[in-house]
Order: sequence, then structure tokens, then C-alpha cells
Amino acid sequence: MQKLDPRKRKVKILATVGPASREPAMLEKLVRAGADAFRVNMSHGDHATHEATIRAIRELEKALHRPIAILADLQGPKLRVGTFKDGQAVIRHSGHFTLDRNPEPGDETRVELPHPELFGVLTKGQRLLINDGKIRLKVIEAEADKILCSAEVGGVISDRKGVNVPDAEVPIPALTEKDRRDLAFAVAQGVDWIGLSFVQRPEDLAETRKLIGGTGPEHPALCAKIEKPMAVHRLNEILELSDGIMVARGDLGVELDPEEVPPLQKQIVNLSRMAGKPVIVATQMLESMIESPTPTRAEVSDVANAVYDGADAVMLSAETAAGDWPEEAVGIMDRIATQVERDDAYIARVRFLDTPPDRTTADALSHACMTIADTVPIRAITVFTGSGSTARRVARERPSVPMLVLTPSARTARRLCLLWGAHAVSTKDIGSFEEMIAKGKRMALRHGFGEAGSKLIALAGVPFGTPGSTNLLHVVTLTGDELKKHRED
Repeated sequence: MQKLDPRKRKVKILATVGPASREPAMLEKLVRAGADAFRVNMSHGDHATHEATIRAIRELEKALHRPIAILADLQGPKLRVGTFKDGQAVIRHSGHFTLDRNPEPGDETRVELPHPELFGVLTKGQRLLINDGKIRLKVIEAEADKILCSAEVGGVISDRKGVNVPDAEVPIPALTEKDRRDLAFAVAQGVDWIGLSFVQRPEDLAETRKLIGGTGPEHPALCAKIEKPMAVHRLNEILELSDGIMVARGDLGVELDPEEVPPLQKQIVNLSRMAGKPVIVATQMLESMIESPTPTRAEVSDVANAVYDGADAVMLSAETAAGDWPEEAVGIMDRIATQVERDDAYIARVRFLDTPPDRTTADALSHACMTIADTVPIRAITVFTGSGSTARRVARERPSVPMLVLTPSARTARRLCLLWGAHAVSTKDIGSFEEMIAKGKRMALRHGFGEAGSKLIALAGVPFGTPGSTNLLHVVTLTGDELKKHRED
């Protein structure tokens, strides 16, 4: 299988796997088109199908000699209405409609809401959004067994349509029994990231982390999906307990007014970057490409703005999972991101957010890497790390040159496939300063990050192999003899 050249861009592409893309040949096409990581959506398909998909991705990873991250996205609880006598009914605009605990089929005046926990939290004036917000109800009166509403926006309502509750914290855990089974499966399969849906409070992440088993690179990293307004109110606490953040604009766009989502997206991206946690912008980025081979101009601008904001990754959902043009969707996203990063103003834009280093040696040296790369013609920053924390510190500064991340942990290398600017390589650990310099030069030449005369920054910790010990920065120059030896090898 033909070797892949290093990516020319720093932002990463996360592609969702589904019926249109799970075959090994198509997975390879997506990686060659620009995908750095794959999302396995646990809302659809069974474990046997997902296991085959994960196995195919791992085989592709071996064939291409490049780490590929897998994110298992848990479904989370789904709030739904009950059923109707005729399968559907019409709610009149400005009319009254009741949600109750009666399991009898509904009509144009009422329907069952089979979630008893909601009856205790909803109050007058709060909203209920049904069928992705197509029907909007406002609570007039909430009792123990029924909720009387006024229809701000009526329309056709049918069996088991979804319900969103934007104005209250719903006393439902983020993990259902199905999610627990899916989580155990994903952990056993060795996925690299877990996407947690329906996050409302930091306790949701604490429970999931306990089930994952820990925080080290031997366990999957935890990505909190921000799709509920309640999560936004506690974002700093959620950030502290997560390894990464996903801006899940689909549900956010249902529960918030449309004009609220863009500034909120920027706020979430900025706070994630300040915390040094990878942030993914997701949902409807190239939605028209589910059916069309080309995107709309508005979609191109949407992707470009996420890249200009400094997001670590942008995600494709149905475009690659079920669309007619999965390879083309990845390819155009790759081209948009690459073009944005060629803009002379790009680095200044992503650094518009001030990310002052913490008062630690590791943060000071990571900040120095950025400054040196701006001052001296550096080709790459070579980062030696076991857990990936040093790479995250460097990425937080958004340096003008790529990072070549060398790690003895294959799982760390995969995790970093969602980190801005990181080209991760799994390699044997080092034991001395001389070995570090030699390996850094050798790997830079092997992976196309330099030639004779090129300067590299080496960032590591002494003693080697000790987590959290980043304390060494060294600038090296590749020589003609080293290049000649590399070519001979």
C-alpha cells in the first residue's frame, strides 16, 4: 500500500463511519482524502458491525504506518412523546396541548410523555421543543401528572417524536443502560476517544470516567459533547473533567435560538483552547454534500470560520456516514482547511486569543517553542512525550510550524490525531540526551520534516520516561551527512 505523506494542514478531520463508508476500500479512500480520525456512532448499528469497522480501521492503520483515532460516540438518553391513535395528530397554533402520564394513544389535545422525572422539574413559562424544534410549546401549568402547554408553533406531531427541554436541568443521567453496554464494548475494543452525549453537569463525566477505568493513555480519552444549554452554564467545570470538547451544534441549534449558536461556538472553542483541551466543531458542516458533490458557499465559509477560530478538528456526520459523496466531502474539507492555513493572516487570527502560559517550566518551554519558531527558520518542533501532555501544551500556543510528536505509546499517538498541528509517531522510548537528538533528527528526515540545513526544536523531559518532567529545549540542525545516511538507509 502506498505510503501517505505528512498532512500539509494543522487542523484535523474527523469523519463519521456508516453504511456509505465502512467498507475497507472506502475507509482507505477517506484517509487518503484527508481523514485523520473516524467516529463510530453507537446510536446506529450493532456491536458486530462496529467491531468489524474498528478492525478494518486498525488494519488500515497498520498498512499505512500511521495512527488513526477512533471516537465511539454514545447515544445518550432520548426523550420522546408516546403514540397517537392515528399515528399522528395536528396541534393548532396558539392552541392548548397537554403532556401527561396516561399511556393511552394521544390525539390533537394530548399525548403521553413517558418520562416521569420531567413532571417534577418543569415550571410555568419553560419551553418544550418537539421534533427538532418544529413544534414549540410553552408551559402554562405543570402538575404531578400532566403539563398543560400553549402551542407557540403548532403542526403535525407523530409517534415517538423527540422532545428537547432547553430551560431546565433534566434529572436524567447521561448514561442509559444501552450506553453502559456500548461503553463497555468500546473500551474492550480499544477505541481512543469516548464521546459522551447529553452532558448537563460535571458529575456526568465523573461517572463515565469511573466506568472507563482511569485517565492515563492506556484508557480512552473522554470527549464531552456540548449540546445542552445547561452544559454551557457549567462549561469550566466540564472542561476540567474532560480530555476534549465537541461543539455539537445540532442539538444546540434546536434548544437555542439560531443566532445564539455562532457566538457560543466561538466561546466554547476559546475556553477549550485556554484549557489546552482539543475542541471539535461538529454537525451540518457540509450538509448539502449528503446528496450533492459540491458544498454551498455558506458551508465553505462555515468550515473556514471554524478553522480560523483555531478549532483542533472539524467533523463530518451524515456526509460520510450515509451520503452519496463521502470521499468528496472529506476532500473538500481538506482543501478548505489547507487554503485557510495558507492565508498569511491565519496564524495571527488563531493567536488572537491570548493563551498565556501557566507558571510551570513545561508551559514556559512550550511558549518558547512558539517564539523561537517565529524568530528562527524552524522546520518542525519535535516533541517527546509519553502521555501527550507536552504536545497539548505546545499545540495550545498554535506555533507557526508543525509538531512531530514521538511517543512510545501507540494509544497516545492515536489520541493526538485530534490535536491541532500534531503529526504523531509511535516509536521506541529514548534513554539519553544523545539518543533523543539522534532519534529526533532521524524521524524528522523519515517523515519529511526537514532536509540538510533545516533547524528543529527538540522538546523533552529529563529524566526520560518520567511523566510531567518537561524541562529541556534544544535547537538542532540537520546536516548533509545525516541526510545522506538517511537516504542510504
